[in-house]
Amino acid sequence: MTFDSIIDHDRQKNILRQALKHRRVAHAYLFDGPDGVGKRLMALALARALLCQEGTGCGDCSPCRKVDHNNHPDIHLLDADGSTIKIDQVRALQQELALRPLEGKYKICLIDGAEYFYPAAANALLKTLEEPQPNTLIILLTSRPESLLPTIRSRCQRLPFRRLPKQRLAEVLADRLDLGDTEARVLAAISDGSFKKALGQNRDLYLVRRHELIRSLAALSSGSTIPLFKLADELAADKEQLPEILEIFQSFYRDLLLLKHGRPESDLVNLDLRETLHRQVEYETTEGLLQKLQALATGRYNLLRNANRQLAMEVMLMRMHAA
Repeated sequence: MTFDSIIDHDRQKNILRQALKHRRVAHAYLFDGPDGVGKRLMALALARALLCQEGTGCGDCSPCRKVDHNNHPDIHLLDADGSTIKIDQVRALQQELALRPLEGKYKICLIDGAEYFYPAAANALLKTLEEPQPNTLIILLTSRPESLLPTIRSRCQRLPFRRLPKQRLAEVLADRLDLGDTEARVLAAISDGSFKKALGQNRDLYLVRRHELIRSLAALSSGSTIPLFKLADELAADKEQLPEILEIFQSFYRDLLLLKHGRPESDLVNLDLRETLHRQVEYETTEGLLQKLQALATGRYNLLRNANRQLAMEVMLMRMHAA
């Protein structure tokens, strides 16, 4: 992974290239921004450039190949153990960073999901950031920088990342996945500028299953509650993709709200469901759409709090049904 192979984020590339050129690489960086936009790729590109025999991240030397295959002995990856990053993980990292590099000039640690630090672990990491070892680099990756201790943020050089523009992402997806223009635009819009979502395991959910899910949702406007409880069962059983499914539902009602207020079709996410949207909007009111969006937001919040999924989905759908 080189800087050139990463799409967009030119400002971030230039900052890191200048740091490498003038040998002013910080001892710690905080890469913050939405999930799936390239933060981890950028961190690995920086690591490869620092460990490369040519000093460029050439991709051909032994260190570069080891970085690409995730087996370089001087790179340490730290992820959440379950739902948190624990103090034992930080202590093990501190022991590693106290040793000299085995092959390269640097010892590098990538901490992905830095928002998951357990308080004691965050305080332990703070000591390492305050007293960095020579030739060590720590890169923290997070989508929620506000959840980190202010003292940790202040001891890192911050490099913010933004979502890719939807049109730019659509162009890339059309080229890489051989998609038609409408499919590419829909996938770019519903993945919200995230390559990880667009190219990951949810691609089939976004392009194929989304149609079925939205039809089931639209059917709740009828008087019977049987489809409601059936859909709640299906949603509760789909634990892995449930957050993304609720995002799809939100995009559907957002599209209806935009149509209700006369916005152009180019602003819509579900461009391939125009007929469904135009048919459904005739039965909706602005107040009802806002209430349904609020019910969805509450449902997502309850899931984050580890509420009972079945109950959360039933309550959410009943509120939407009544709106």
